[in-house]
Amino acid sequence: MSATERAAPFYCPYCADEDIRPVEEPHGGWRCAACLRVFVVRFVGLAARTGAARTGAARTAAEVAP
Repeated sequence: MSATERAAPFYCPYCADEDIRPVEEPHGGWRCAACLRVFVVRFVGLAARTGAARTGAARTAAEVAP
């Protein structure tokens, strides 16, 4: 897989059927054979962690110190 390719989805995000196939338009689109929807899955970004969500290695030394 090249650096610009993305992993393929395993199921339709609308009906959860696994019979999905790539389509030419829109670029990167997928067509679900069960519900007939055409969709695109794209990566938007990473969410920032909140203070309550920090765990393990993500904690700073100040947070771990008694």
